Amino acid sequence: MGVSAQAPPRRIGVFGGAFDPPHKAHVALARAAIEQLALDVVHVLPTGQAWHKARPLSPAPERLAMTRLAFEGQPRVLVDPRELERAGPTYTVDTLHELAGENPGAELYLLLGADQAGALDRWHEWETILRIAIISIADRPDSAWATTLFEPEKVPFARVRRLVLPPMSVSATEVRALAARGQGVGRLVPPGVARYIELHHLYRTA
Repeated sequence: MGVSAQAPPRRIGVFGGAFDPPHKAHVALARAAIEQLALDVVHVLPTGQAWHKARPLSPAPERLAMTRLAFEGQPRVLVDPRELERAGPTYTVDTLHELAGENPGAELYLLLGADQAGALDRWHEWETILRIAIISIADRPDSAWATTLFEPEKVPFARVRRLVLPPMSVSATEVRALAARGQGVGRLVPPGVARYIELHHLYRTA
């Protein structure tokens, strides 16, 4: 009688951010991670009360609505509002603990831009994050400077994967600046997000 092959562990991507607003590079990163890491699902998590953000974020309902519009129709992507619903500061390590508890035996892949990875040693319980999750770093054209900062690869117990992304020079800061001047942002954000920003007059200066 043959021994049945054990199913491989489930692979779960964890992609957090302010998403203020979500833009095309965010969607491209999630798609690249799904394809290159063979992920079963990516949890896209708009940040709640971000402890590290100097500027106030847009209201949570607006960021959640835009994130759902940005990733609408994307297979294997789940927009997860848990960090917006959590009281107090939002910490990635808490979300990783929750997802690990909900998915015993799964492999968790934390999706980061190079700029985020370069500052990872300043995150709350960063060493625990490295033990729980595989760090998946997507390089961007404007983040070469990050190589002079923290490098997760140099931590002995860290598991790090690099993601290859096409050059996409787009940032949420640029989108907000254009919207503040009443200019179109359709080339930088998914169509549903562009319509939402225009309809609700987001980011307009007083």
